[in-house]
Order: sequence, then structure tokens, then C-alpha cells
Amino acid sequence: MAIIDISESAREKLGAMLGAKASSATAGLRLAVRKGGCAGWQYEMNVAEPEEGDEIVEQGAARVIVASDSLDKLRGCEIDYSDDLTDAGFKINNPKARRACGCGTSFEPEDEPEGSGAEDGEVCGGGGAA
Repeated sequence: MAIIDISESAREKLGAMLGAKASSATAGLRLAVRKGGCAGWQYEMNVAEPEEGDEIVEQGAARVIVASDSLDKLRGCEIDYSDDLTDAGFKINNPKARRACGCGTSFEPEDEPEGSGAEDGEVCGGGGAA
């Protein structure tokens, strides 16, 4: 089983995006989580080169690079792509999330005390979506 799964729609969109935006054959969609966001942890996504210790998942033309310091929080996730008129972009379906913010860019992991991550004044939607 792969560290993460990439849906068919995400594979197609990501493959096309990397073909247009990637600076080299080793670049991919680098996925990480960082402390922040309205639910405690926020997703970061950008087209980048892998760093030492990162895990690379390739499915079809799609290449996802999972940041080494984010593996525990992202293991078992699915990357999907939605092309809804009002909410297009890559989405993370995270089975380890107890709850997610309304815009889907941040989450609270099951393994942390409830409500422990969000900082007062954090704004929903502060994460980087590709």
C-alpha cells in the first residue's frame, strides 16, 4: 500500500500541471503539514523538488512528494481534485483528521487533544493549495 493515494481525477490534473510547470523530471507536488490554520494543522502544497528523507509517490504521470516531517500526519491520505465551479483544486481526504475547517485547508489530528491546535485569531483558508 502506498503512503498516500491519488484519485484518477487528481492523477490526470497533476500530470498535466507537472508537464506545464515542473522545472525538471524529478519535481512533483510537494505535500506537507505545518502548525497553523483554524483547526490546528494546515496543508502546504507546491510544485518543488524532493528534499532529503521525503517519500515519493508516483501513479501514472502524477508525482507527489510527501515531506519527511509530515509522513505520520499524511499516511493513508487521498489526494483528489475537484473542479467545482466555486471550489476547484486539489483536496486532501485525511482519515487521521478528527475534524477539518470549513474550507478544507486545515485539520485537527485524532492523536492530539481536541481543540489544542488552533490559535486564537487564526483565519480559515490560510493554507497553500495548488
